[in-house]
Amino acid sequence: MAHRVFEHARNGRTRELCGYLDLGIPVNSTDSEGNSLVMLAAYHGHPRTVVALLDRGADPDRVNARGQTPLAGAVFKGERDVVAALVAADADPYLGTPNALDSARFFSREDLLDLLEVSLEEHEE
Repeated sequence: MAHRVFEHARNGRTRELCGYLDLGIPVNSTDSEGNSLVMLAAYHGHPRTVVALLDRGADPDRVNARGQTPLAGAVFKGERDVVAALVAADADPYLGTPNALDSARFFSREDLLDLLEVSLEEHEE
């Protein structure tokens, strides 16, 4: 059953995932690599699933075993709607390795830096 829950998050099957959560599966469950459900949904570009998880209390800043956050993963993948959802949930752009700001700078994603409420120049080293 756990495998199915993580697959639902990874594939953006919001209704099915929420069914399991409503039956008692913890919203901050993690897989063997420390990826939370919100991390999997964020990294794979499923904003509706991310919002549903956040609405049910998912931690937007939960770091996986590699030190990555859902926000940094969404920035890396260029998932603007997911980034916006995580920012709205107060995800920390300074958390993780690399953090969301470093990822946005590295890929020159001014549009995502705007969502993170910083400018490229403001955070260049």
